Amino acid sequence: MRPRLLVIAGPSKDASIPLPDGEATLGRDPTNLVAVVDPSVSRKHCLLRREDNRYQIKDLDSRNGTLVNGAPVKEQWLRHGDEIATGDSVFLFLTEEEEQVLGISRVEFDERRPTAETRVIYPKEVVYLQPERLLRELPANAQVGRNLNALLKISRVVHAIRDLEELQAQLLDLIFEVVPASRGAILLTEGAGQEFNCMYARTRQAGQAQLVKVSRTIVRQVMKENVALLGVDVATSGVLRDVESLAASEVRSLLCVPLSVFERMIGCIYLDSTNAANRFNEDHLQLTAAVAGVSAVALDNARRLQWLEQENQRLMTEIRQEQSLVGESPRMKEIFQFVARVAPSDSTVLIEGESGTGKELAARALHRNSHRAGKAFVAINCAAIPETLLESELFGHERGAFTGASVQKKGRLEVADGGVVFLDEIGELAPTLQVKLLRVLQEREIERVGGMHPIKIDVRLIAATNRDLNEAVRKGEFRQDLYYRLNVVKLTMPPLRERREDIPMLTRHFVQKHAKRCKVKSKPVAREAMAALVSYDWPGNVRELENAIERALVMGSSDMLLLEDLPESLMEQTPPAEMHEGKYHASVKELKKQLILDAVEQTRGNYVDAAAILGVHANYLHRLIRNLGLKEELNSALRPRGKMSGGAA
Repeated sequence: MRPRLLVIAGPSKDASIPLPDGEATLGRDPTNLVAVVDPSVSRKHCLLRREDNRYQIKDLDSRNGTLVNGAPVKEQWLRHGDEIATGDSVFLFLTEEEEQVLGISRVEFDERRPTAETRVIYPKEVVYLQPERLLRELPANAQVGRNLNALLKISRVVHAIRDLEELQAQLLDLIFEVVPASRGAILLTEGAGQEFNCMYARTRQAGQAQLVKVSRTIVRQVMKENVALLGVDVATSGVLRDVESLAASEVRSLLCVPLSVFERMIGCIYLDSTNAANRFNEDHLQLTAAVAGVSAVALDNARRLQWLEQENQRLMTEIRQEQSLVGESPRMKEIFQFVARVAPSDSTVLIEGESGTGKELAARALHRNSHRAGKAFVAINCAAIPETLLESELFGHERGAFTGASVQKKGRLEVADGGVVFLDEIGELAPTLQVKLLRVLQEREIERVGGMHPIKIDVRLIAATNRDLNEAVRKGEFRQDLYYRLNVVKLTMPPLRERREDIPMLTRHFVQKHAKRCKVKSKPVAREAMAALVSYDWPGNVRELENAIERALVMGSSDMLLLEDLPESLMEQTPPAEMHEGKYHASVKELKKQLILDAVEQTRGNYVDAAAILGVHANYLHRLIRNLGLKEELNSALRPRGKMSGGAA
């Protein structure tokens, strides 16, 4: 077990922090064992404690809280792959079982240049990779047989291993069986002339880890010229004895052979020996070059697979970050507590709330914290798919069920088997489909369109709506029995105006998110702009806030997000009492008020004509009057003139 924290977001991104066997505190203070240079992290943020083979995390009353998989925790046992968020930093908790007998050594390059080499062979001269030459040039003796048997074994083993580190360990072990090397290293690169991005070294002695010094000049020659190199009697040879690293390590002989795939250099294998009695010879050079030839593709594939897995993990983490609930207000803490209690069960959940409050994010949090997290999360918007197609989308169809059904198709409910189905805008579901969905909830089985046999499915259903389903049931627009089946556990997402304390945190979150997406620099938010964001009512909720921040990042030209970068609706509102409005914005607002007053008085209260004078739409004029608080002032100004026309603001 090798527990560690991989930093996937924050100032220390991409760093890997090993965890000790006992306790470790994480925080901003340098005295912490896991010190994080992040102002949003508390000085002593959380504690990580090992007990037997498990790790527990405990929040130390931090300012921003500690989140595990998007949910705040006080104390919780960690599992491999759990995502830990502390302030603006996000960590991935990883454990890795290693069953290795030999110690892993470290590679260090020596920059001094040797003057020459004792023996060099080119790929076309590797006899063991050319059967016709092998039979003709090498005698049929026991040594040749053993070498061929070793190559067969190596070929069989290396192509059956997918993990890169395990593959390199096995390969060096097999080489040590046939070559009298004391130490070995496998160096991998993306191409000739580039730096090595993967270096793995081992020693022959079990459990002994040493520093393996490799001459950079030798390695560069092997990579550049695609040649295998043999150096014998290094201590006395005039051609290699000038390399101080070899002399200090008491190296007597060395081998370095290239690794190439389709004439593309991917690295090299380096071996050396400190035993004068077990010197390398040309047969060892031929055999090691042949080993490199049969193992290069396996090493390249394992490295690519490792990169793909890491990239997949990184992308999944980014997606989880974008799809996480953000907030620390009392209302959001209630949501997090609800998720922690309800996620482990398979109960059907109904999520209510206004549009843009994050209903789908809550559904994803329930899925991510459940035992179904490794299975599919299938989202279906019942209002976005035409009624004629929705049945086929939900339940699938058999071949020939209707015109155009040329092949059998699985429905989304069947695709989600074992996972979670999220039905958004459930209140828009047609009455005929409400009946079929009720059967799914009761019997846990479906029938494809045109099918004759029921299909058992194991799914958890989460539904969401921005309608009042109770009222819809009363009006006969939604089935009462289906409502009761859906309303097993209900969650109501609060509108943003009821959790204004979260707006600064949400703003920072969206600034970081869209700065990366729009390829612009992340900016701090000016005090006036933040005050406007907090005091606005946000009829579009979190979605409207996100759009406002993205617009401000794209349109802003200064090093800060200023009030004028925000949409006009935010600038037109009255600032909070404790916030003194800037002179420029106050002047612009007063000018707008005066222009509107003059136009309305000029038209004797006809708002349509006043809008025409101002060159705006009448609806926009009404909105300006509401946002600027001019309704009472206009009524007072126009009252002596008689009844207003063109509608009221």
